[in-house]
Amino acid sequence: MTDNVWTPIRHVHVADQWVAAASRQDFVDAAHADADYADKHGRVRTRLIFDSNGQGISLARTNPEFRAALDHGDVIHADGQFIVNMSEKYCAEPIPERAPTTDMIHDFAKACEESGRTFYLLGGPEETNAECARLLEQMYPRLKIVGRHHGFFKGREEEILADIADKKPDFLWVGLGKPLEQKFCAQYKDRLDAVWTITCGGCFNFITGDYSRAPQWMQDKGLEWVHRMLTQPRALFWRYLTTTPHALVVALRHSDKRVKVMEYEG
Repeated sequence: MTDNVWTPIRHVHVADQWVAAASRQDFVDAAHADADYADKHGRVRTRLIFDSNGQGISLARTNPEFRAALDHGDVIHADGQFIVNMSEKYCAEPIPERAPTTDMIHDFAKACEESGRTFYLLGGPEETNAECARLLEQMYPRLKIVGRHHGFFKGREEEILADIADKKPDFLWVGLGKPLEQKFCAQYKDRLDAVWTITCGGCFNFITGDYSRAPQWMQDKGLEWVHRMLTQPRALFWRYLTTTPHALVVALRHSDKRVKVMEYEG
């Protein structure tokens, strides 16, 4: 297998993780280039797309199983603004912009209306999953969602894998939340029949309106976590209170000038 099976993506070393120095449009373009290659030459294993944010950075230092799963990621994108800010100060090149999945799923949907590339939505409660699919199809009438399933399938993994293999989506969105989604993807990466598999946390809930986005100024200043903590205090207050300071310390101590190009490694 040649090295150009996947579009090369440059990563910088920030907060003890390799994070893509790429824009949201770069991800859309790379995903479509990989899908085009797969059409012509056949699919290889799915390309795992994980994210980097404060929770994940802290969890990777305290949870060995999560860290092991994270190491299976082929691309890690900057979900948190402070990752972008740290790259500007400490890395060989800056990450051009924040690329949260709550935005990227819309970038991909718009592009897939034109390209005909397909989605599969995996995760969330049944009501949320179904409503997310309905709203995406309403917002993007030409988007093809070839399959979907809620995230409560413990013990029925073979059934889920078979359904994905039957539908053969180009882009599989996995919204099970950390650390479950990374562990699921790492465990079954050789059997997930999609060109790209993108973990997306609570992304489906943002589309349905169950979760609200922060005002744009808060997003731009890296304060969306504050908005989430205040709007969902029972679920998120303690998480952010403990993980955000820890992630900042990790980023200050473990960011450097190294650069790595992520390609297909089999």
